[in-house]
Amino acid sequence: MSDDDARTRFRTFRPWWARVAVAVTGLVAVGGSLLVGLLSEQGVLLGPGTRLTFVAFAVGAAWLLWRLGGVHARPDQHGLTVRNVARSRRVAWEEIVGVRLTMNDPWVVLDLSDGSTLAVMGIQRADGERGMAEARRLQDLVRQLGEASEEP
Repeated sequence: MSDDDARTRFRTFRPWWARVAVAVTGLVAVGGSLLVGLLSEQGVLLGPGTRLTFVAFAVGAAWLLWRLGGVHARPDQHGLTVRNVARSRRVAWEEIVGVRLTMNDPWVVLDLSDGSTLAVMGIQRADGERGMAEARRLQDLVRQLGEASEEP
């Protein structure tokens, strides 16, 4: 397999519309709060406490948006590293027994060999056909690289 094939095959899964939403929300919420908190003139309604609250909100919102915008799933030869909003998890290909993206799922759900499931927020239904194509690409990787066998 050439380097270009490997790069394409193991390309990181990232949601498209989520990144757009994070950018727009960041510009409006974080940018607007910083403008009000740092550039408004002090007065009766915008005292130091209120201005500090606007800046604190902007910092908190920026952190949350950074986490939301950073969701992804990074495949490699040995497994999949999933970074969701709250935590990251690494699973070997052999641990994955199924890849689901049903009409009711906002993102891909992996069925694992221990009976648990793992959400993969890096592949989202909101991305339409692109999301479905990425789910199929992940499913192909699971089949090719070690889908866990069913026990009798």
